Amino acid sequence: MTYDSNLVSQIVNRVMEQMGQSANTKQVPVGVSNRHIHLSKADLETLFGAGYELTPIKDLSQPGQFACKECLTIVGPSLRPIENVRVLGPVRKASQVEISRTDSFVLKVKPPVRESGDIAGSAPITIIGPKGVVTLKEGCIIANRHIHMSLDEGAAFGLKDGDYVNVEAKGERKTLFYDVQVRVHKDFRLEMHIDTDDANAAGIGNGAKVTII
Repeated sequence: MTYDSNLVSQIVNRVMEQMGQSANTKQVPVGVSNRHIHLSKADLETLFGAGYELTPIKDLSQPGQFACKECLTIVGPSLRPIENVRVLGPVRKASQVEISRTDSFVLKVKPPVRESGDIAGSAPITIIGPKGVVTLKEGCIIANRHIHMSLDEGAAFGLKDGDYVNVEAKGERKTLFYDVQVRVHKDFRLEMHIDTDDANAAGIGNGAKVTII
């Protein structure tokens, strides 16, 4: 059997082109999340005073979420405070403090790795504000690695809310992140969230592109 070498070359080139397009569609921008605090309305008023409202200073990548002017101090059993921890809005039903593993060594707390909002049985933490102090019996976590997607983006990736994927980061220190949670919602925008420990380990920062594999 004989083969048309030109035809074979065209087919190979076409397949490689399609593979490249497929790889590009699996790329996801990165957002690096520093330590931060979410507050309930009641705890906000304890820390800042009755009737206090958060002061937005910057919209975040996910619609409706924003960084606030307000910063607070957190303290754990070590009594070594971490100051100027940014509050993120809007207010939530329950207060939550998200830190890195490195922060946990400073504070001497043992937060579990959790999806944001899943605080049952998590670590206690104390928050100090200008007008008061709040001690959370639970609420301190290390946020799991996750990817936000809109409904259309989830469909394009062939993924649904609650799926887990592996993600490759080709930074200064090539890294493979396992078991990254996929979170799909109509209000989400495509972005993978990792904390500062993960970002530093992989040598990547805000806006870097990673690939679902």
